[in-house]
Amino acid sequence: MADNNGKYDNAFIKSLEVSKKELKNLKYNQIEAWDSIGHMSLMSELEKVFKISLKTDDVIAFESHKKGKEILKKYKVNIK
Repeated sequence: MADNNGKYDNAFIKSLEVSKKELKNLKYNQIEAWDSIGHMSLMSELEKVFKISLKTDDVIAFESHKKGKEILKKYKVNIK
């Protein structure tokens, strides 16, 4: 599971060019990089890293670093 936590955080860091300490309370449209284009980049990175295919409703609901953890649990990706 610890590995999944690192993969999850690294997807944000890579896609949105943020630091690890910025992740805890990070929300969609809170920073310039997490706009609609950044969002799709992040979704693509998460799909690639976890070998999943996110449903449209989940892509839309993915509004924060915290909410994303809940959504990925539906895809059997365990993240603390």
